[in-house]
Amino acid sequence: MNPQAKHGRAFGSYGFYKSIGYTAGPLLGGALVWVGGLTLLFAVLMLLAAVVAVWAGLAVPAVPPLPKDRQTLMGLARRLADGSFLRPVAALAAATAALSVGVGFLPLSGLADGLPPVATGAAVSVLAACAALVQPWAGRELDKGRLTTPTGLAIGLGLAACGLAAALLPGVTGLLMAAVLIGAGTGLITPLGFAALAATTPKERMGQTMGAAELVRELGDAGGPLLVASVASAATLSWGYTALALLTALLPLVLATRRTCRYRLDQDQD
Repeated sequence: MNPQAKHGRAFGSYGFYKSIGYTAGPLLGGALVWVGGLTLLFAVLMLLAAVVAVWAGLAVPAVPPLPKDRQTLMGLARRLADGSFLRPVAALAAATAALSVGVGFLPLSGLADGLPPVATGAAVSVLAACAALVQPWAGRELDKGRLTTPTGLAIGLGLAACGLAAALLPGVTGLLMAAVLIGAGTGLITPLGFAALAATTPKERMGQTMGAAELVRELGDAGGPLLVASVASAATLSWGYTALALLTALLPLVLATRRTCRYRLDQDQD
């Protein structure tokens, strides 16, 4: 529905509104529980879901499927194994892993340091707010040519890794630093990764590619907390943060090495 020149803005806006939900949800939900308990919370959520469903049915235009050639399983496997798919999807999965760990484990770290629930909940909102603010900017910079996908993904992964490392610091300073850096890194990666996928995918295969990318993101969403929890159960939570931070920091090097090897292979074949 959007031309390629505006893919960055489109995905940045999508991520912005999604992150606004992450930011406002815990705050408004907490207020509703305080006013009327869980019954009021679930009643409001049910009403909100119904209203949004009706609005979406009326406002979102129908997009007819494009004609496409028949595809074999081998063809699908080759396309999904290509670097143009694997590089952005790997970055998206790592960003989602860092985000889910930040949302799930930063409050736990804050409580362990003796911080009140208000402070730990605010850290999660700060994380989501940073992601919301960075995504539209990253999309605009990509569309204007001021930011390239490889550079943006590498910077985003670096910020996320630094955020996970900052979670090792005690007190509110480490908590807020981790929230800001993880949120900024995630916000930078998300629109760039999806825009890169959209730019290299045939229009008639867009749904298939985005669905596969979301599947890998969900693996990161589940795998990040699982990794941190597994390491924390064997050692401490600090070691769990360290393990994910190292994997996230090493991912840009792995992607760059794979890109270089692929380039040399293509040169040799020519």
